[in-house]
Amino acid sequence: MVIAQISDLHVGQRGHLAYGCIDTAACFARCVGHLLRLQPLPEIVVASGDLVDMGAPAEYEILRELLAPLPMPVYLMPGNHDDRTALRAEFGDHSYLFSTHDMLYYAIECQPVRLIMLDTVLPGADGGALGAEQLEWLAMTLAAEPDKPTLIFMHHPPIATGIHYMDEIALAGDDAARLGVIIRKHPQVERIACGHLHRMVEARWNGSVVGICPSAAFQSIPGLARDKFDAAPDEPPAYQLHYWNRTQLVTHTLQVTE
Repeated sequence: MVIAQISDLHVGQRGHLAYGCIDTAACFARCVGHLLRLQPLPEIVVASGDLVDMGAPAEYEILRELLAPLPMPVYLMPGNHDDRTALRAEFGDHSYLFSTHDMLYYAIECQPVRLIMLDTVLPGADGGALGAEQLEWLAMTLAAEPDKPTLIFMHHPPIATGIHYMDEIALAGDDAARLGVIIRKHPQVERIACGHLHRMVEARWNGSVVGICPSAAFQSIPGLARDKFDAAPDEPPAYQLHYWNRTQLVTHTLQVTE
């Protein structure tokens, strides 16, 4: 089974250029074209947050247009640039976005791998949190299928990467610690797949692996000594493929250079 992860699209309104020079919609369109040329096609696409840049309804309309060529199921989750209400309004046909709780966390029960999507968004804040209710749901959901290989997707990473200006707006420390306790109890979690950083980063964490997907729009300058986020316009858009080969999960990072 192959699952494509796209992250940090930052689709803006028509004519919008991030940092005055990056057409994020065009970059993401290139990613979609690249993905459609894969053989075989991924069975599922997960978009792990910062789908649009300002959370505006018009941006989600453009996002829908850009996603339309993808023939496989696409599962959306919010990041700190997203607005849950606007996302639900545009993608009303995505039934998994509508549940009994306001936050957008849910599980996809597919074969042979289980996907769990977490919502780390704190409205009005750049950093993230999970909250007691969602963490309790996660623990119960994992306990229900202890032998099934599972991927957890979330926007904000729970680790310190050394890029301090991003670490300051990562998952809240208390929630990261509580999440870690849950992960240690559930060895079926093969990977915690995140976004937010605009770079590929990986680390062992509580018996699993935290992997951060690069951006489908633009990467960040990785300097560990820098004190602010800056785009690296010379680096191409990228995305990841998570391949379950029946015994282990293998992750590939693909740069979109054409």
